[in-house]
Amino acid sequence: MHKCRILLVVLALVAFVCPAARGQIVSFDGRPIDADSVRYDFEHQPYFGLYKDNYFIFGPSIGPRMTRENTNVKFQVSIAQRLTRSVLPWGTYLYLFYTQKVFWNVLQESLPMTDLNFNPGIGLTKPLFVKDRYIGKLTFMIEHESNGRDSIQSRSWNKVSLAANIFVDKQLMVHGKVWIPIIDSSNNADILRYAGIYQVGMEVLSANQRFSGSVTLVKRKGWNFNYNTIIELAYRFSRRDNQYFFIQYYNGYGEGLLDYNKFHSQLRAGIVIKPKFFSEF
Repeated sequence: MHKCRILLVVLALVAFVCPAARGQIVSFDGRPIDADSVRYDFEHQPYFGLYKDNYFIFGPSIGPRMTRENTNVKFQVSIAQRLTRSVLPWGTYLYLFYTQKVFWNVLQESLPMTDLNFNPGIGLTKPLFVKDRYIGKLTFMIEHESNGRDSIQSRSWNKVSLAANIFVDKQLMVHGKVWIPIIDSSNNADILRYAGIYQVGMEVLSANQRFSGSVTLVKRKGWNFNYNTIIELAYRFSRRDNQYFFIQYYNGYGEGLLDYNKFHSQLRAGIVIKPKFFSEF
């Protein structure tokens, strides 16, 4: 029954934002983006920029009674740095990525930050073009994730990842990511059962580019239908600004590293700053 509700949300997002396909071409602020403009943007854009969504959100657990322990702030800072000036073989670009995700219990005494997750990586990104149209990109990367703790609270793993973002339409993007895990901590040897082995999802954008919605499903290890689900909605304050009102619903395991094997159903709202075009996941 729960998965049926998720499917209905996905279908509603598609019906609301994408009533009709308009061809495989991306637009930004009402301007069509062709292959030449994307290549120019990749080669001349600032070396330093956003990678994933940067947000600051607050909210309670869904289901259990709301308490100071299960109502918290979650914020994420995510950046990318291009490391080479020239285009590399196969039309790729070398990037250094860094994402930090923090859980902050602001309602508790002393306002403790209970879980800090550090996620650096390095990888090659290749923009994809079909018939002079920009249709998305591929990223191959090596990444590390840990919480910086020691002893029994230490959590860490490494991943060799391949991610793809494909624009089905200028208002619809589908994405996927698969990884080969390298687990180097005995304290989270079973992390694949909770944090997953691959993910798939979609993001939709309204015609006026003010509203966006996304659904991401992270497949946990096993043959049964066990997914972590992330649903996100964002409303842009102004087309001249890159700030959005943001709602995120997380349902499943692996939201943070410290309690990766504990179930969370959390609804939070706040502010998000998004990268150009569509978000990374």
